Amino acid sequence: MTGTTSTHQPKVGIVSLGCPKALVDSERIVTRLRAEGYAIAPDYKGADLVLVNTCGFLDSARDESLDAIGEAITENGRVIVTGCLGAEPDVIRERHPKVLAITGPHQYEQVMSAVHEHVAPPPDKFLDLVPESGLRLTPRHYAYLKISEGCHNKCSFCIIPKLRGDLVSRPIDHVLREAEQLVNAGVQEIMVISQDTSAYGLDVKYAPRTWKGEEYETRFLDLCRGLGELEAWVRLHYVYPYPHVDKVLPLMAEGAVLPYLDIPFQHAHPEVLKRMRRPGQGGDKMLERILKWRADVPDLTIRSTFIVGFPGETEEQFETLLDWMRAAKIDRAGCFKYEDVEHADSRALDGHVPEEVKEERWHRFMEVQAEISAERGQAQLGKIVDVIVDEVDEDRDVAIGRTKADAPEIDGKVELADGGELEPGMIVEARVVAADHYDLWAEPA
Repeated sequence: MTGTTSTHQPKVGIVSLGCPKALVDSERIVTRLRAEGYAIAPDYKGADLVLVNTCGFLDSARDESLDAIGEAITENGRVIVTGCLGAEPDVIRERHPKVLAITGPHQYEQVMSAVHEHVAPPPDKFLDLVPESGLRLTPRHYAYLKISEGCHNKCSFCIIPKLRGDLVSRPIDHVLREAEQLVNAGVQEIMVISQDTSAYGLDVKYAPRTWKGEEYETRFLDLCRGLGELEAWVRLHYVYPYPHVDKVLPLMAEGAVLPYLDIPFQHAHPEVLKRMRRPGQGGDKMLERILKWRADVPDLTIRSTFIVGFPGETEEQFETLLDWMRAAKIDRAGCFKYEDVEHADSRALDGHVPEEVKEERWHRFMEVQAEISAERGQAQLGKIVDVIVDEVDEDRDVAIGRTKADAPEIDGKVELADGGELEPGMIVEARVVAADHYDLWAEPA
C-alpha cells in the first residue's frame, strides 16, 4: 500500500500498554511523530492510522495486547504494532492478519518507516514546535526517565531479555541532560526506570562522561548524584539490591533523592530464589541490610513485588516469605500468582503448584501485607508530610496527591482538605489526620 497524499495534517492514534518503560517508548514515538508534523488523534475515529505499543511479559499481558490490536482493527482498520509482543510477529499475524506492519520493542526507526509507508507526513512539517523536553503521556508535573534498554539477568520466569535484548545503558550525560530539560519544562518529580536500574553502566564498564564540566561515571551512584543536583523529587524504581546500592542511602539521608526504593525481591527463601535465578539477594542477609538501611534513613519506603506459587515452592518456603515480610516491614507490595509464561525457562521446572494453592497463598500474602500497610498508615498520624498535588476537586475543596512514599498509579494517595485552590504539581506541607491500609487524609499544616 502506498502512502496517502492528502493535504490535511495526518493523525496517528496511540494505544500504549504495559509498564512505564513501554510508556517512555510511546512518548519517544509521539515526539518523533509530532516533530514530523503528524497530529496525535484522541480516538480511533479521527485517526488515519493506529499504533499499538504492546506488552508481552506475562501471558495475561499478551492476551490483553492481542485484544487491543483486535479492537483497533475493528474500530479503525489501519494498525501498526510495536513493543514487546512485536518480537513475536507470527503470534500477532496468526490472530490478526490485517495488521499493516509489526516492529519489536524500542525500534523507533522501524516504527517511523512503517508510519511513513502507510501515512505520509505533511509537506510542511513545521506545523507546531516540539518542546525541547519532548512530548509526554504523563501529567506535566512528573515524568519517567529511562536510563537503559534490555536486561543482562537470566531470571528463569522472565522473558524480557528475549524480547528486549541485553543491557544497553544510555550515556550518563545524555540522561542528565534529558532530566534537566524535564525539570526546565516544569517536571517536579522524576521516576528513574529500567529493567535493572542498579546495573546501569555495567555493559559499558562504567565509562566516564562529562556533564557541566564535571566527570560522572556511567553508574548507579553517579547517576543519583547528578540527578540529586536538580530541583525535583527523584524516585528510584526497579533497583536490584546489589551491595553498591548501600552507597546511595547517604544521598537519601541528605534529601538529594527520595527515601524510596522499588526493589523487585520476588521471594525471600534461598531455594526459591535459586530456582528463580535472582541476582544480588539472599533472605537473611537481605533482611540485615534492610534493617541497616532503615536505621540510617528512618523515613525509607520500600516497595516490592513478589511471586507466590513458583514451581517447587513448599508451604514451609511460603511461610518463610511471610515471616520475612513481617520482619522487613515492606511498606508497599504487589503480589502475583506464578504464570507459566510461554518461552520462560521456569516452564521446565518440576513441582508446579496447583492453581488453587496459588490462589490461597496469594490471599494469605495480601492479608499479611494489609496488616503491615495498616500499621504503617497508623504510624503516619499527626506527622507533617510533603504532598505533591496530582489533581484538584474544586467542588469538594480537596486536592488529591501523594507523599514521598508514594509513586503514581501503584502506591497510596493523600486527600488534602481545603485544597480546592491548589494546582497540580504544587508541593505543600500537610498534617496527616486519618489513614487506612493504603491511603491518607490530611489538612494544611
